[in-house]
Parts: sequence; structure tokens; C-alpha cells
Amino acid sequence: MNAIEARDLSKHYRDVAAIDEVSISLEENRVHGLLGRNGAGKTTLMKLLTAQIFASSGSMQVLGEDPVENAGVLSRTCFIQESQKYPDGFRPRDVLRIAQKLYPAWDQGLAADLVADFRLPEKRAIRKLSRGQLSAVGIIIGLASRAPLTFFDEPYLGLDAVARRLFFDRLLADYAEHPRTIVLSTHHIDEVSNLLEHVVLLDQGRVMLDEEADALQGAAIEVSGRLAEVEEFTARSEVLHEARIGALATATILTDGETTAAAARAAGLDVAPVSLQNYIVHRTTAAAPAAVR
Repeated sequence: MNAIEARDLSKHYRDVAAIDEVSISLEENRVHGLLGRNGAGKTTLMKLLTAQIFASSGSMQVLGEDPVENAGVLSRTCFIQESQKYPDGFRPRDVLRIAQKLYPAWDQGLAADLVADFRLPEKRAIRKLSRGQLSAVGIIIGLASRAPLTFFDEPYLGLDAVARRLFFDRLLADYAEHPRTIVLSTHHIDEVSNLLEHVVLLDQGRVMLDEEADALQGAAIEVSGRLAEVEEFTARSEVLHEARIGALATATILTDGETTAAAARAAGLDVAPVSLQNYIVHRTTAAAPAAVR
């Protein structure tokens, strides 16, 4: 079963198409990466799927139903936003107490463990929390809710590297024990690449990629060597990125598997893998179309 089905989903603001005819199918009980540059439409898509805004056209099914004005679907959906707002007079313990009542599958033991792990001051006023502490509140809700469908939209702004690692580790451990559908939007792609099972890449409101994460890991390679040799080898390849330093050059090219890498080595070129983050960056940079030959 698919947790999310969207067909030709669009959201227009006057003459701007924030989401433009997006069609995706996200399987249940998997970790999906929703990636793209700022302004690509990621947050808009998540707000559509959680019925916080209304679509201009198209259709969607969330957990098998239309989510709009559907309390049954929304009670099983948790959306942790980058800019989550809380009343200034609230404390983290107040927010968590309310969240406990909102989510039927809430795990209070897990919430308490996470409060300790993130060293969250439960009794401090929300308005006095740091950016990282505010992010920790959202992360705790997202994990402890145990919602069948959970969206994390840049959930760890302000967290240091140790706290981000803690989030990834706890997410992976709890997901393994309690499978559910997770949609994770982030710019720290390398840090979550081992978590992602499926990737949707948005660019200017449209779906640029919709692939299994494993397939994308080997979708491109980096070849380097003398400029003339690199240019000769890449003449018949789709070049995503190219850099030149004097008589040397490095190019990132799409591959058809190990055959391309073997041919590059046979041509005397150095070959290196391309991380998922660099692959996504190269696919979405403005200069990429000009580099394709």
C-alpha cells in the first residue's frame, strides 16, 4: 500500500506555481527523502499533503483517504515544520503534554528519554529557548508521536553535529522497532543518505527525480585527469559538472553502471564515487544544463 498518492497536484499563488503537476507515490513503512533547493516547493507539498493549504488542482490520497478536513487522517499524521511556532507563555513540558493528547500512538517513555538525551529544559519558557532547543522540541514530538505518517521539514536547525547525530540514531532505531512512513526534507543530505530508501527531488515545483536511493548512489562518477583526455572521454556522456585547473580537469558524469567506470580507468583517468549530496547539487544547479553535451 502507498501512504501517499498525488496526481497532477498543483498549487498556484497568482502567477507563481509553487507546486506544478506533481505526481508521486510513496510506499508505506519506508523513509523517503524530499530534497531540493530552497524554494523548490518541498514545504508547500508537505502542507498540501497535511491539509494545511488547499491545492489549486490535482488529487491526493494520504493513508488511503483525502486528508482535507479529515480528522481520522490528520490524527495519524505528524508534521514537524522548520519554523514551528508555539505560544510564548508555553514551556516544552506544556507542548509535550498537548502532543500526548493529540497522537493516539504517543509513547511517553520515549518522549522522556529524548528530553534527557537532548538536555531539553522542560520548565523554561518557549520564548527563552535557543534555536536548537526549539528544534529538539519538534524532534521529540515527531519521534514520540509514533504517527503512521511523519513529516520532518528541516527538523534540526540550530542543532550541533552531536545533536544531529543523536536525532539520526534515534530515528533509525525507533523506525526499525516501530516501522512507519517518514518523509524527511533536509539540506544535510550526506548526513541522512544512509537512512533514505527512496528519494523525490523537486526543482521549481516539479519532480526532477523519483528514484530508489540505492540507484542514485551509483548514478554518477567523477573522472579526472588531463584536460584533453577528460574531454575526449566525456564527449558522449551527460556531464553534470566540470571544473578545469590549467591542463587538468574533473568532470561528473552520469553512468550506466560499473562499465563506465571501467572504461574511464582504461582511458587512464582517475575515478571517484559521487556522494548523494553532490549528485543532487549537480542536478539542481543553474549551471548544470549548460554543461550537458
